[in-house]
Amino acid sequence: MHPTSGPKAKVVYLPLDERPCNYDFPWLLSRGSDLELVRPPMEWMGDKKKPGRIRELGDWLEREAADAEAAIVSIDTLLYGGIVPSRLHGLGEHEAAAPLERLRRIRQSNPTLKLYAFHLLMRCPRYSSSDEEPDYYGEWGRELFLLGYYGHRERLGEASAEELAELEAIRGRLPGDVRDDYLQRRAVNAAANRASLELAADGTLDFLALPQDDAAPYGWTALDQQAVRERIRELGAELRTLMYPGADEAGCTLLARLVNARHDAVPLVYPRYSSTRGPQITPLYEDRMLGESLKLHILAAGGLLAESAADGDLLLLVNSPGDRMGEANGQLSPDAGYDVQRSVTELAEYGHYALSRLRKPVAVADVAFANGGDLQLLRLLGRKGMLPRLAGIAGWNTSANSIGTVLAQLMLYGRFGCTGSHLDFLGLRIAEDYGYCSAVRRQLADGPIKELGMDYFAVDGQSGRAAGMVREELAGFLERELAGSGLSVKILDCRMPWRRMFEVGLSVTAGTDEGRSDADVTGAAGAVPAEGCGESELSAAGRSGMREPSMEKAASAADNNEARG
Repeated sequence: MHPTSGPKAKVVYLPLDERPCNYDFPWLLSRGSDLELVRPPMEWMGDKKKPGRIRELGDWLEREAADAEAAIVSIDTLLYGGIVPSRLHGLGEHEAAAPLERLRRIRQSNPTLKLYAFHLLMRCPRYSSSDEEPDYYGEWGRELFLLGYYGHRERLGEASAEELAELEAIRGRLPGDVRDDYLQRRAVNAAANRASLELAADGTLDFLALPQDDAAPYGWTALDQQAVRERIRELGAELRTLMYPGADEAGCTLLARLVNARHDAVPLVYPRYSSTRGPQITPLYEDRMLGESLKLHILAAGGLLAESAADGDLLLLVNSPGDRMGEANGQLSPDAGYDVQRSVTELAEYGHYALSRLRKPVAVADVAFANGGDLQLLRLLGRKGMLPRLAGIAGWNTSANSIGTVLAQLMLYGRFGCTGSHLDFLGLRIAEDYGYCSAVRRQLADGPIKELGMDYFAVDGQSGRAAGMVREELAGFLERELAGSGLSVKILDCRMPWRRMFEVGLSVTAGTDEGRSDADVTGAAGAVPAEGCGESELSAAGRSGMREPSMEKAASAADNNEARG
C-alpha cells in the first residue's frame, strides 16, 4: 500500500547522538515515506565524550516542534548532550532534570503534536574499558560491574560462597571515590528516568520508551529497572511506557510507531525462528529471553505479535542461536550448537516459500551472533534470489539493535512498498552488518591497522587511511558475496565516525537486476516503488481494517483527563 500524493508531514527528530545509527538511520528510512524528518545541524551534536550543544538543541527542538505534526525526542540528548555524555556528567538531580520542562512547553504550544520520547536506563558494562565510560572505568570497570552483580545476588540470597568471597574482596580494594562517583551518577540518571515517567503519566508524552542499554539479569541496571517498573505501576503509566533491551535502534522504532499511528494500523508480525530454543535464549548484553524482547520491540513499534503466518501481516525470519549466543567474529569456528541446534537452510527455504507462496512482506532479524551478521545465511539468501525481495535485514551490534532496526524497515515497507530508499537501506545493512561487522573489521584490525601504527580504538581520523582501506575491502566483499544474488551495492562514501574500528559510517546506493526508481525522494508523499523489488508481496500489509495501536488507544481512554483536559 502506498501513500497518497500530497505534502509530507513534518516530524522533528532529536537523535541520541551523532553516529549514523542514531543520526542517519531514521532519516534514511523516512525518505521513502510520507514524512519529512527534520534533524538538528550535525555541528550541534556531540562528538563521543564531548556533549552536544544542549541549550541550542533544546531551543531548536522547541522552535521546530511549534508547527510540526510529531516529534521523536532522545531525552538523553536533551538532558546530557548524548549517550556517552550521559555516563560522564557531573550534574545534580534537579539540574539534570530541568530541561524536561521544555517538553511541557512544547506540549502547551502545540497541543495536537504527537510527542514520542525515549530515555535510556544507564548501562553498566561488565568489562574494564574507558572508551565510552569515565576514565577510571578502564581500571575498575569490571569491579564496578561485579559490585552490583554480586551485591544484587547477595540481597536475593542467591550468591554462592565464591561470589560472596569475591564481593568482599572487591569492596576492600575498590577506591571509595571511584565507587561514590559512579553510584552518584547512576542515582542522578535514575531520578531523571523517574521524572520522565511523570511526563508520560500526565499526558505530556504520548509514548515513552525506556530502552535498557547493555543489560544483565543482575546488577545495577537490573536494580534500576525494578525501581522504574515500580514507579510506572504507581503512576498507572503502563499503557504509555515500555521498558526493554535496546538503545541505538530507538529512533527507528519510534519512527515505525509514528507511521503506524498516522495510518491507523496495527500490523501483526509473525516470527519464524531458525532454532527451536531460539525464543528462550537470552542474547549477549541483554537481560531476558529473545522471544520476550522481540514481543516488546514489536509492541513499541506499534504492532502486535501474530500467532501464525496465516494471521501475520508481516513475516520476520529470526536467525537465532542454537543454544547460546557467540560473537560474530568467531563464526568461522562456531559452537556446535550453531550447526546442530538450528538450521539456517530451513529458515532460508521457509523465507522463500513465504515470499513466493504466501506473498507477504518478509524481513530478516539476523541475531544468531552478537556484533555482526551470519555470513552463511547471507549466502543462502543470495543463492535463493531473496536479497532484493526482502522487506528488511539487520544483524549489527546487539540483538535488540538489530530487531528494532529491521522491524522499522519491515513496517515501513509494509506501508510504502519497495522504494529506492528502501533498497539503499537494505544495501547499507548488508554492507555494514555483514561486510564490515562480520568480515572487514576484524580482518583489518588484526593486521593492516596495527602495521600502520594504529589500533582498534584509535585510527587516523574519520576519513584517513583506515577509512580508505575499509572502503576498498568492502567493495571487494560486496562484489564477491552479491554476485548472482540479483542485488548490487556500491559504496559512495566511508568514514570512521568515532575514529575507531567498532563502527563505520557508509553511504551506499543499491540496485537490482531489474533496475530501481529514485522517485521517492521528491517532495511529494507518493513513494514510487523501485523496480524488481518483489512488489507483489505487499498483499497483506496496510489492511483497511487495522486499528489504532492498542497501547495508545487504551492510554488515551484511561489518561485523557490527565493528559490535556
